[in-house]
Amino acid sequence: MPELPEVEALREFLDGHLVGREIARVMPLAVSVLKTYDPPLTAIEGAAVTAVDRHGKWLDITAGELHLVVHLARAGWLQWKDEFPATPPRPGKGPLALRAVLTDGAGFDLTEAGTTKRLAVHLVRDPADVPGVSRLGPDPLADSFDRAAFAAVLAGERRQIKGALRDQSLIAGIGNAYSDEILHAAKMSPFKPVHNLDEHETDVLYEALRTTLSEAVARSRGVAAGRLKSEKKSGLRVHGRTGEPCPVCGDTIREVSFSDSSLQYCPTCQTGGKPLADRRLSRLLK
Repeated sequence: MPELPEVEALREFLDGHLVGREIARVMPLAVSVLKTYDPPLTAIEGAAVTAVDRHGKWLDITAGELHLVVHLARAGWLQWKDEFPATPPRPGKGPLALRAVLTDGAGFDLTEAGTTKRLAVHLVRDPADVPGVSRLGPDPLADSFDRAAFAAVLAGERRQIKGALRDQSLIAGIGNAYSDEILHAAKMSPFKPVHNLDEHETDVLYEALRTTLSEAVARSRGVAAGRLKSEKKSGLRVHGRTGEPCPVCGDTIREVSFSDSSLQYCPTCQTGGKPLADRRLSRLLK
């Protein structure tokens, strides 16, 4: 799933490619992709793009008085096109979910792999009209998100750190991959309860969060949209690297599986050398 660093890189890419150009048409090609109907997509035709912003994992393209707000979900992606084939695409065929064409013939496709379709596009007058945007917590890379703001967000939390970091209403933009990376950098167990963090551990976790995300954004900056996925994977130390040696201590990276996701961690760096219980595997062995 694209997370804050990749979406920020896409925002910068689109800012350089869309601003000042006019939208000719936006064509939804998957039944489920468009989540709003008022205003209609025709209302954005002929409007010039004036800004591209990011809200957590959401892209926000401002054109005229309207906002085209996009969430790529788990398997969505954006592909820039300098030109499109003369033959229009057929709705419902393949991974193509939406096409946006500019008046000069360039534009972008939104695609989504797999059979589970969660990619979402909203055309609204205010980004806050999108429920997923309005409920977002603070952006962890905002200047205002200092150590005190981080502590305030965690105050009263009784969940495990991994779940808290992924909660978009708590902190916007962090998903499964970067929560693993942040916790590895902080040398903390993903199962540690938030309310057990002392002041020093909160300091360490805050620094790990800011550093991990800032470095990921820096690595992604300037990378072409089509190469961002491979750039993300190459920069991850533990996520998606089950069975590989930890780049810090050399221990074997382990995994805990859930019904729809998994987490990776280093026992030596994060759990005092003790493997975490893999609940799904435990059930299979019973």
